[in-house]
Amino acid sequence: MKAVDFFCGAGGMTYGLAQSGVEVLAGIDNAVDCKETYSVNNAPSKFLEFDISELTPAILEDIVGIAPNDDYLILVGCSPCQYWSKIRTIKKKSEKSAFLLEEFQKFVGYFHPGFVVLENVPGLYRDPKSYLSTFLRFLDSQGYSYAHEVVNSYYHGVPQKRPRYLLIATRLDCKISLPEKEKPLGLNLRDFIGVNNGFPCIGAGHKDATDYMHTTAGLSGDNLKRIKATPHDGGTRFSWKDDPELQIEAYKGKDNCFRNVYGRAFWDQPAPTITTRFNSLSNGRFGHPEEDRAFSLREGATLQTFPKDYVFRCSNMSGVAKQIGNAVPPVLAQKIGTHIQRMITDGDI
Repeated sequence: MKAVDFFCGAGGMTYGLAQSGVEVLAGIDNAVDCKETYSVNNAPSKFLEFDISELTPAILEDIVGIAPNDDYLILVGCSPCQYWSKIRTIKKKSEKSAFLLEEFQKFVGYFHPGFVVLENVPGLYRDPKSYLSTFLRFLDSQGYSYAHEVVNSYYHGVPQKRPRYLLIATRLDCKISLPEKEKPLGLNLRDFIGVNNGFPCIGAGHKDATDYMHTTAGLSGDNLKRIKATPHDGGTRFSWKDDPELQIEAYKGKDNCFRNVYGRAFWDQPAPTITTRFNSLSNGRFGHPEEDRAFSLREGATLQTFPKDYVFRCSNMSGVAKQIGNAVPPVLAQKIGTHIQRMITDGDI
């Protein structure tokens, strides 16, 4: 099996597919800041810096050496998802990327690969304004069968509450399905981070100059007081909401909304969804269960199931956090690759 990873970012999908035995020929993305991260960890797969709207199938065919109608080719499209995410975003900033699935479609139509994979936020599936319904009709017209639904990554080896839309399509004569759920064992926070898992105690604003990047964002004086006043192992901002010095004006009288911001994660639960702002205390339940800080960059990467020797290259902390939060968890990608190969074997193709 071989694959091309569209919108590859830092390489989570590429890495996981490769772990399953799929040869990923190239990753395509216009985010040049991901190039070094992708290349350092995923050689010999090539990073192709292209805006997909300006790339043609003929150019890709020439660069990568793939050909139409290859039964053993997988085209993967994990396009940027901010526009369809339920997380509050400025829609104007992300609207350019809202319909990249239409651009991906032209490559599927040209190459007619054996398999097509999509992974995205549930909003792509649930929002009737998204391009997905048109894309599904296109797959029908091209002779593809497909299985698709919103899956919880927690039941596929990822220690997070991370719902994702997943589609696997094929034009081959094999029974199409998604990977089966597995009983989550050893997928709580304490199974991945903490001193016993190679994460020494550090404070807010700690800088780790090594490739391990156990680096944390700094906290203002007030935010340091807030997290110190937040009970360990799942505490919330409600513990200090009546303190006039610590309560935040925007949250006064709003106990029923934004309940997780400034909260601590639970040791014996999976992590919250690792977003592009997982290293910020004010953007979710991203406080460490015990230490007075938000998650470090390496902790976030580990909760995304990147191996601890996966190197992230970016000039700033927010850029690294974005690479990590936007990635497909490699363990989920590996499971997808393994499942596709099993479908081929079971179908005796």
